Amino acid sequence: MEFNEKLQELRKQKGLTQEELAEALYVSRTAISKWESGRGYPNIDSLKAISNYFSVSLDELLSGDEILTIAEEDNKQKEKHFRDLVFGLLDFSVAMFLFLPFFGQKVDGVIQEVSLLALTEIEPYVKIPYLITVFGISIWGILILALQNCKAPLWIKYKDKISLGLSAVGALFFMISLQPYAAMFTFIFLVIKALMLIKWA
Repeated sequence: MEFNEKLQELRKQKGLTQEELAEALYVSRTAISKWESGRGYPNIDSLKAISNYFSVSLDELLSGDEILTIAEEDNKQKEKHFRDLVFGLLDFSVAMFLFLPFFGQKVDGVIQEVSLLALTEIEPYVKIPYLITVFGISIWGILILALQNCKAPLWIKYKDKISLGLSAVGALFFMISLQPYAAMFTFIFLVIKALMLIKWA
């Protein structure tokens, strides 16, 4: 008997609806429906909760193949969360450009290293794109950190690509405008993210 059939049988033996079981396990009714129809498996924590609730061992709930499948899915989920954490922190850390001396400006013939907020000896049409770039990347990092559990297909499909694109645009823009420190750090962040995507492709 497969896991989905065992779960359905255990639930019915207790005379529970899917809604009632969902409340007992602190999951959604949709999750119970998905598990019982064989369209997916619970994560490790939910499996332990099911095991405790029905007083059955994990071995009784799952076959060997099912255990392997769940372990693989759990590993993928952990990798995804770790990648989101790294991407989010790298993007958010670009905000340090606002306060640390990553930019050069010429004052009385001498090049000074200043933060973006202290960068005053340049034209507004240059500084404003710097600010837009830094704020754009930083805000995207906050979104990635805040929406780690978001399951929306468009978000899952494009969040990493947009993060890479913003870093690439930022690095290129800082290079073209001759800001080597800002360009170097943005490029390093871009390379780290690209390598992570290649590793877990």
